[in-house]
Amino acid sequence: MSQSLRDSIKQGLTEATKAQDKRRMSTLRLIQAALKDRDIAGRTDGRDAGVSDAEILEVLSKMVKQRRESVGMYESAGRMELAQQEKEEIEIIESFLPKQLSDSETEDAVAAVIAETGASGIKDMGRVMGELKKRHAGQMDFAKAGAIVKAKLT
Repeated sequence: MSQSLRDSIKQGLTEATKAQDKRRMSTLRLIQAALKDRDIAGRTDGRDAGVSDAEILEVLSKMVKQRRESVGMYESAGRMELAQQEKEEIEIIESFLPKQLSDSETEDAVAAVIAETGASGIKDMGRVMGELKKRHAGQMDFAKAGAIVKAKLT
């Protein structure tokens, strides 16, 4: 059986602690805290098993997106040391994400889903995006994918 994403993160934290890698330790602790929040929210919805790997990928992708936004704000404010810290955290978080699809691979994936779902207009955008999120969680930038879907459906 392959190791779950949650186990990989836990193992990464153990290794970072042994190596006294402070940045990696704090980043992995942030990830674990975010996952614990998701677990608690899931329990109130009646799901006791904890979040799935797909949901973990969603959390990690959101964390990367937030940090990318922070990097831009810090750089424009001239706070390069904080921007560098965010970049280091992005690298650590991305190490747990699957390989990102290139722009051409994203376009191919969008075209395939549009063809398979028979989407013909902008009203089908939600269905196409839902299918893309199901198939490519953590592998693509859904803001970019949304723009591509919109362009293809109009």
